[in-house]
Amino acid sequence: MPLSPVQQKFVLHWGEMGTRWGVNRTVAQIHALLYLSPRPLHAEEIAATLEVARSNVSTSLRELQNWGIVRLVHVMGDKRDHFETLKDVWDLFRVVLDERKHREIDPTLAILQECIAEAAKDGTSDAYSTQRLRELEQFLVTTTAWYEQLRRWPTSALSRMVKLGDKAQKLLGLDQVRSGR
Repeated sequence: MPLSPVQQKFVLHWGEMGTRWGVNRTVAQIHALLYLSPRPLHAEEIAATLEVARSNVSTSLRELQNWGIVRLVHVMGDKRDHFETLKDVWDLFRVVLDERKHREIDPTLAILQECIAEAAKDGTSDAYSTQRLRELEQFLVTTTAWYEQLRRWPTSALSRMVKLGDKAQKLLGLDQVRSGR
């Protein structure tokens, strides 16, 4: 699949951003390629387009499937496996947030709760550290509960909420804080 200069620029950038997000560059580039593709692609085509090893493509596709943002599809008349990604950016955002929560927030919250419980039992932890752990735990509990509510909202409602921006700030009386008053 030949890429236009704009497509190349996006795929390369997405790969670079992937490394900053803790994702392998090739994984992110494959995701970008599939996102821009109007049709499902097979692994050989992905490897040829991105000029990467077929084995690297297979490993990367498995990782993207594990994240839930790429799925295997079959194309009539072709025995090869083809792959496509979620096309709706809101769905993609939800899946990535769910996975990040599962991989990063949930384990951190569990460790915080263990540390707080251990500090209460052994009595050797200083009060300042224990308080800091409690504050972080409360923050994560609050934001996780908020996220769990928002993730059930339909896309149209989420989009409207995000677009509220300054209107919500004014409604909450925060416009004075922003302007320095």
